[in-house]
Amino acid sequence: MINNLIRHDKIISIIGSIITVHVSPAKGKQDIAVCFGDLAQVLDSNGAQSLAQVIKIKGSEVSLQIFSGTQGISTHASVRFLGHSMQVTYSANILGRIFNGIGEPLDGGSSLQPDPKVTIESASVNPMKRVLASNMIRTNVPMIDLFNTLVESQKIPIFSISGEPYNQFLARIGIQADADIVVFAGLGLIFDDFHFFRSQFEQAGVFARTVMFCNLASDPIVERLLVPDMALTVAERFAVEEGKRVLVLMTDMTAYADAMKEVGISMEHVPSNRGYMGDLYSQLAKRYEKACDYKGAGSVTILSVTTMPGGDVTHPVPDNTGYITEGQFYLHDKMLDPFGSLSRLKQHVIGKVTREDHSQVMNTMIRFYSGANEAEQKQAMAFELSPFDERLLKFGRLFKRRFMNIDISLTLEDALDLSWQTLAECFDRSELLMKQELIDKYFAADSAVTEEHG
Repeated sequence: MINNLIRHDKIISIIGSIITVHVSPAKGKQDIAVCFGDLAQVLDSNGAQSLAQVIKIKGSEVSLQIFSGTQGISTHASVRFLGHSMQVTYSANILGRIFNGIGEPLDGGSSLQPDPKVTIESASVNPMKRVLASNMIRTNVPMIDLFNTLVESQKIPIFSISGEPYNQFLARIGIQADADIVVFAGLGLIFDDFHFFRSQFEQAGVFARTVMFCNLASDPIVERLLVPDMALTVAERFAVEEGKRVLVLMTDMTAYADAMKEVGISMEHVPSNRGYMGDLYSQLAKRYEKACDYKGAGSVTILSVTTMPGGDVTHPVPDNTGYITEGQFYLHDKMLDPFGSLSRLKQHVIGKVTREDHSQVMNTMIRFYSGANEAEQKQAMAFELSPFDERLLKFGRLFKRRFMNIDISLTLEDALDLSWQTLAECFDRSELLMKQELIDKYFAADSAVTEEHG
């Protein structure tokens, strides 16, 4: 413990946001009492204090990453190691609160200093303690609930591009999702987006069950690397210790990867594909693998945003993400693409915890929508359209209007009923190619409404 009180003042170098200090072993010891990832306090000669983290140990030379940057720090500064890695406050008091990238309150509320702290570095869950995903998370977004169901313990990204309303979409899911607690991680947010998320959660009345960890674009980039770990650590605790169904929302993971790249370059690491570090995959997987349904406890589900620079799905960040996660949602033109989107765990709940006609309706609707796209291509090339093609075109217009827009809010049962209604407006019973007992039970041609519905 006394080692934590010793100050080391032999600063060797200051490069970028990294300082290197010479650390002598304690008296009677051969090794220095410093561990990788430990926090340190840097005190400059003018009295200013900065928080730092150990990122490299080479003999008696210890390199530290200064969270707030090294501007104003001189070689006359001193370093005191705190003897522990980064911690985050965990208690019931953090609900309805907003914290910055190093876990300090950002909302002007109390500091929560007396509340218990937990270390953010932890291993992934023992596979023997994981339960097979079998519960649905309702979002009231028909393109998710009906066509690509979100399942508890799933990790799934929203692939999109700059300019699309992915943050508005993520906020809607956080508000409407059937979850006990929502943990939000904002990475490199501009102030307008930060204010949007905060005001949306407050106005919708869900802020009391929400925890926000936000790194703004104007904040130190190093803090951006801590936000996902803080959010996931808190989510894990709520799930394991209190049995809560926790939904973690993260935006934007590409900004997180860019921060890793910038820090890696400053540490003189050899870059890999497009300048990103070679451990990009493992760093992303380490976070995403926190999604889990715990045996005898709650669950953690992760829904993140991954922007694709230039719409390039082969960009290293979405490319690596696709190998880790269990599907993806493609958001473009303010719509969820039914063909590019995929939920690999939906088969665990469709028809088992949802209505009996779910699977058949889902497949039939997508089949007819695919036919509608082909009919549109024939029409664009001035081919003659058959009466069936005309009905496909009508179906395609109704499908986009009633289901694909991300602003539409429907329960799963209402979406299923509207699907049958849409099918009845456009097709005959014999054209559905579905189980006859389902057609007899749900299909009613006399309930068709005009095309202007919905």
